[in-house]
Amino acid sequence: MKSLLAMLAVTTALTLPGLANAAQVTFTTTLSSYGGDGAYLAYYVTDAAGKYAGSLWMAGGKSRYYQHLSGWYRATAGNTAEINGITGASVGAGRSLKISLDLADTLFDAGYQLHIDSAVEDMRDSPNEIVVPLTSAGSGHTVKGTRYIADFTYAR
Repeated sequence: MKSLLAMLAVTTALTLPGLANAAQVTFTTTLSSYGGDGAYLAYYVTDAAGKYAGSLWMAGGKSRYYQHLSGWYRATAGNTAEINGITGASVGAGRSLKISLDLADTLFDAGYQLHIDSAVEDMRDSPNEIVVPLTSAGSGHTVKGTRYIADFTYAR
């Protein structure tokens, strides 16, 4: 049921503006063995001008910690309506999170960027730990994280 809600939220938020076709995109995020509690991760998109375009996924269910996902929090003013129905559990150190979402074809090769913020309780926050342009050529390429994320890939 959650994957259906996530798909509907993402499809509605990020395909209606262009009435575009959507394609399934799989995000694979592997965390490093940082030695702390589970990480909260916020996946969101900005347009070519850097303006917030929509939230895709939130890993971590306790809203009191969302302010530590500071890039996402600043972009949305902490509006949890942005993530209703698209949340999952936090991700443990050394573990991987694999999610598949329907994204509008118009998001690719048009200047949009995917951002991933990360935060771990009692450790430093890592806003914009991953920032990657959404391009057809970038599909399948590994991107290294800077703090808690060991690596990330997306595949169309």
